[in-house]
Amino acid sequence: MTTTLYTSDHEWLAIEGDVATVGITDYAQSQLGDVVFVELPKIGRTLKKAEAAAVVESVKAASDVYAPISGEVLETNAALASEPALVNSDAQGAAWFFKIKIADKSELGGLMDEAAYKAHTA
Repeated sequence: MTTTLYTSDHEWLAIEGDVATVGITDYAQSQLGDVVFVELPKIGRTLKKAEAAAVVESVKAASDVYAPISGEVLETNAALASEPALVNSDAQGAAWFFKIKIADKSELGGLMDEAAYKAHTA
Protein backbone atom coordinates (compact mmCIF):
# COMPACT_ATOMS: atom_id res chain seq x y z
CA MET A 1 0.00 0.00 0.00
CA THR A 2 1.26 3.46 -0.91
CA THR A 3 0.78 6.40 1.44
CA THR A 4 1.22 9.93 0.06
CA LEU A 5 2.36 12.75 2.32
CA TYR A 6 3.21 16.41 1.68
CA THR A 7 5.57 19.09 3.00
CA SER A 8 4.93 22.79 3.56
CA ASP A 9 7.59 23.38 0.85
CA HIS A 10 5.32 21.66 -1.72
CA GLU A 11 7.06 18.31 -2.08
CA TRP A 12 5.14 15.04 -2.11
CA LEU A 13 6.30 11.62 -0.95
CA ALA A 14 4.73 8.34 -2.03
CA ILE A 15 5.78 5.87 0.64
CA GLU A 16 6.00 2.13 0.02
CA GLY A 17 7.68 0.17 2.79
CA ASP A 18 10.99 1.85 3.56
CA VAL A 19 11.27 3.72 0.24
CA ALA A 20 9.77 7.13 -0.56
CA THR A 21 9.37 8.50 -4.08
CA VAL A 22 9.72 12.30 -3.99
CA GLY A 23 8.54 15.04 -6.34
CA ILE A 24 6.99 18.50 -6.33
CA THR A 25 3.27 19.08 -6.14
CA ASP A 26 1.00 20.29 -8.90
CA TYR A 27 0.60 23.51 -6.90
CA ALA A 28 4.39 24.04 -6.93
CA GLN A 29 4.71 23.50 -10.68
CA SER A 30 1.82 25.91 -11.32
CA GLN A 31 3.68 28.60 -9.30
CA LEU A 32 6.93 27.95 -11.19
CA GLY A 33 5.55 28.16 -14.71
CA ASP A 34 7.17 26.30 -17.62
CA VAL A 35 9.94 24.05 -16.30
CA VAL A 36 13.04 24.06 -18.51
CA PHE A 37 15.65 22.18 -16.43
CA VAL A 38 15.81 19.75 -13.51
CA GLU A 39 18.99 18.90 -11.58
CA LEU A 40 18.68 15.67 -9.61
CA PRO A 41 20.76 14.35 -6.70
CA LYS A 42 23.42 11.71 -7.28
CA ILE A 43 22.43 8.08 -6.63
CA GLY A 44 24.00 6.95 -3.37
CA ARG A 45 23.99 10.46 -1.86
CA THR A 46 22.87 10.59 1.77
CA LEU A 47 20.44 13.45 2.38
CA LYS A 48 19.44 15.03 5.65
CA LYS A 49 15.87 16.22 6.18
CA ALA A 50 15.42 19.80 4.83
CA GLU A 51 18.69 19.66 2.83
CA ALA A 52 18.59 20.97 -0.74
CA ALA A 53 18.38 17.79 -2.83
CA ALA A 54 17.49 18.93 -6.34
CA VAL A 55 16.93 22.08 -8.38
CA VAL A 56 14.06 22.88 -10.70
CA GLU A 57 14.40 25.79 -13.11
CA SER A 58 11.54 27.45 -14.93
CA VAL A 59 11.20 30.45 -17.19
CA LYS A 60 10.38 32.43 -14.00
CA ALA A 61 12.87 31.19 -11.39
CA ALA A 62 15.11 28.46 -10.04
CA SER A 63 13.98 26.70 -6.88
CA ASP A 64 15.55 24.15 -4.60
CA VAL A 65 13.71 20.92 -3.91
CA TYR A 66 14.36 19.88 -0.33
CA ALA A 67 14.71 16.38 1.07
CA PRO A 68 11.47 15.89 3.03
CA ILE A 69 13.15 13.16 5.11
CA SER A 70 16.65 11.81 5.73
CA GLY A 71 17.94 8.86 3.74
CA GLU A 72 19.98 7.55 0.83
CA VAL A 73 19.07 8.34 -2.80
CA LEU A 74 18.35 4.99 -4.47
CA GLU A 75 17.17 6.11 -7.91
CA THR A 76 16.54 9.27 -9.93
CA ASN A 77 14.14 9.94 -12.76
CA ALA A 78 16.38 10.12 -15.84
CA ALA A 79 13.40 11.12 -18.02
CA LEU A 80 13.45 14.61 -16.45
CA ALA A 81 16.87 15.37 -17.96
CA SER A 82 15.54 15.09 -21.50
CA GLU A 83 11.96 16.13 -20.78
CA PRO A 84 11.79 18.61 -17.87
CA ALA A 85 8.33 19.75 -19.04
CA LEU A 86 7.00 16.47 -17.57
CA VAL A 87 6.99 18.40 -14.28
CA ASN A 88 4.29 20.66 -15.73
CA SER A 89 2.23 17.92 -17.32
CA ASP A 90 2.39 15.22 -14.61
CA ALA A 91 4.00 16.69 -11.46
CA GLN A 92 2.55 14.08 -9.12
CA GLY A 93 3.05 11.09 -11.41
CA ALA A 94 5.60 10.55 -14.19
CA ALA A 95 7.67 13.57 -13.07
CA TRP A 96 8.89 12.13 -9.75
CA PHE A 97 12.40 13.37 -8.92
CA PHE A 98 14.09 10.68 -6.80
CA LYS A 99 13.56 7.67 -4.59
CA ILE A 100 15.03 7.68 -1.10
CA LYS A 101 15.54 4.90 1.45
CA ILE A 102 13.85 6.15 4.61
CA ALA A 103 16.46 6.46 7.39
CA ASP A 104 14.09 7.47 10.22
CA LYS A 105 10.36 6.79 9.91
CA SER A 106 9.67 9.15 12.84
CA GLU A 107 10.43 12.05 10.45
CA LEU A 108 7.23 11.20 8.57
CA GLY A 109 5.22 12.39 11.57
CA GLY A 110 5.73 16.06 10.72
CA LEU A 111 4.31 15.73 7.20
CA MET A 112 0.78 16.46 6.00
CA ASP A 113 -1.85 14.20 4.47
CA GLU A 114 -3.66 15.37 1.34
CA ALA A 115 -6.49 17.14 3.22
CA ALA A 116 -4.05 19.11 5.39
CA TYR A 117 -1.94 20.01 2.33
CA LYS A 118 -4.99 21.27 0.42
CA ALA A 119 -5.91 23.43 3.41
CA HIS A 120 -2.31 24.70 3.51
CA THR A 121 -2.43 25.83 -0.15
CA ALA A 122 -6.00 27.24 -0.07
